[in-house]
Order: sequence, then structure tokens, then C-alpha cells
Amino acid sequence: MIKVGIVGGTGYTGVELLRLLALHPEVTINVITSRSEAGIAVSDLFPNLRGHVDLAFTEPDVENLASCDVVFFATPHTVAMALVPELISRGTRVIDLSADFRLKDAAQWEQWYNMPHTCPELIEQAVYGLPEVNREQIKTAQLIAVPGCYPTATQLGFLPLLENNIIDPSHLIADAKSGVSGAGRKASIGALLAESSESMKAYAVAGHRHLPEIEQGLNGASSQPVNLTFVPHLTPMIRGIHATLYGQLNQEVDLQSLFEKRYADEPFVDVLPVGSHPETRSVRGSNVCRIAVHQPQGSNTVVVLSVIDNLVKGASGQAIQNMNIMFGFEETVAINTIATLP
Repeated sequence: MIKVGIVGGTGYTGVELLRLLALHPEVTINVITSRSEAGIAVSDLFPNLRGHVDLAFTEPDVENLASCDVVFFATPHTVAMALVPELISRGTRVIDLSADFRLKDAAQWEQWYNMPHTCPELIEQAVYGLPEVNREQIKTAQLIAVPGCYPTATQLGFLPLLENNIIDPSHLIADAKSGVSGAGRKASIGALLAESSESMKAYAVAGHRHLPEIEQGLNGASSQPVNLTFVPHLTPMIRGIHATLYGQLNQEVDLQSLFEKRYADEPFVDVLPVGSHPETRSVRGSNVCRIAVHQPQGSNTVVVLSVIDNLVKGASGQAIQNMNIMFGFEETVAINTIATLP
């Protein structure tokens, strides 16, 4: 049994962590922090956890957090870096759901997040927590940087093609859609029902913060530099990511077999049968990435469809998957849930 702490327990990724960890047989949740809700019972804010989480929110306190075996940071970007160095120095393992440690280049991070990185010495130590790529490194990691939601769906879709050098890495396109929960649980005009319902729009076409993270991961799988055009969209649904990925094939290959072989032993990647079109609702509430691969009209264009729940495989579920690997638990414990339909 391990002791777990959660910093930032009031956002969507925080409550998703609580929902999944509450039924984990090897976990005791000891600390849940929130500066704004300190003293309030968790079940008062999130009634779905009534009878499952009998704790109140507290102010972040390093002493309390350092008594845990592992601490999750479900906080906005730039928050984790203030506390992580002290926790690491005390031997507490950290799983950060923000972007603070995802990029290996501190200067690049500062360019995209418009502020200095306060502990660049930890960037190299951090393991990028995509289990389908870095499972062995995750086992011994002290600090995990959980991938973003767009990067997870996009990388899992492109990896088999790049690893086998069968597409041109200089001309990749990711057309990705996200539900409004991806913007977080905050007061935002753009996330209001009257603003986002019955409408869809692209945003950050000139450059999105997830672009360097995706390119970093894809470059690790490619023998040549990757050039990616990434266009995110906001769609009128609560949760889900749908990534439609395009590449140019440079050789004939059985794409279906390629994908099935790559993910045959991955518990949370489901390669669908030939001709399938995965839906976001088929992964809602689950830690699964569902993928289908197409070659329209037999041309040299490959189209990969990749769907995940942005709050589970794209955030909290993947974070727990990392924790399970780190502590030697069965990788699927507490996150092998079936998607909710309708």
C-alpha cells in the first residue's frame, strides 16, 4: 500500500485522479490540496465522490506532501516547479500532469510559456510518461512528466509509421479536435455553453504549446527531422480528443498489420479492424486510445484516426498508468474501466 498526495484537487484532472484512485486497491489518498477550497470536504465539491473520498482540501504543505510515496500535480503550468525540487530532494516521487517538465530544452520551454524555468536542472531527469514508448525508464523514475492530451493521441497515431521509416517525416499533418474540458475548470467565456455549443472552431493555428512536445516525441521515433503542421479545434462536447493524422507513404506496406503488431502487447491501445472509424464516445471515461488506419483510394496518403478521453488517457488515467508501472503494480489496476455509453 502506498500513500498518495494530490496537489490541485479541484480541477477536472484532479477530480478524475480522485475518481480513479479511490478504487485503487494499493493506494491510500493522504493529502488533497487546494488553496481556494481549503477546509471544504471533497464530497461537498464533488458529490460523485461521496462515500469514496473522506477527506477535506488543505493548503499545500511540503511536510505533509513529503510524507507521501508519490505526489501528483494536477495544477496549471508553472505551479509544480515551485514544489517539485523539495519533494524530489526528500525522496518523494512526483507525477506532474502539467507541462513544466515535458520539454527537454529549457530555452524552448521558456519561449512557449513566456517565463523563466525555475528548476531547469530537473528537466533532464524527468521521464516523459508515455508508457508505450518509455515503460522501462518509467519503472525507476523519480519525476514523471505526463504527456498532454493532444500529444498522446497524435504520437500514438504516428509512431508505428515513423519507427518503420515508411512515411515522409518532413510533411506530417495533425488535424485534432478537443472537448471543452481540455481548457480546464475555470471561468472562461469561450467555455460557456452559449459560446461553445452548436459551433466548432480552430485555434492557435500559428502555433500551439503542444506542438514542440509532439515534435520532440516524434523526433525520438524518426531517423530524420520531423516537420509537423498541427491545427487544434474546439468542438461542442465535454470530453474527448479526435486526431486525424496525415502522412505520405514512401513504400508499400500492410498498414493494418504494422499497427496491430506495434500495439499487440499494449493494454490501452486498441487497433480497430480495417475500415473502422473510431468515435470519441467509445473511449469516454476510459484509459484507451482507439486507432484506425486508412489508405484512401489506394493512394500514397495514409490517414490515421486516433481517439482518447482527454481527461483519462490524455491526463489522469495515463498518470495512474505511470504510477502503476513505477511501483510495480499491475499496469491496468484501477484504470481498466469500460467507456460510458450513451
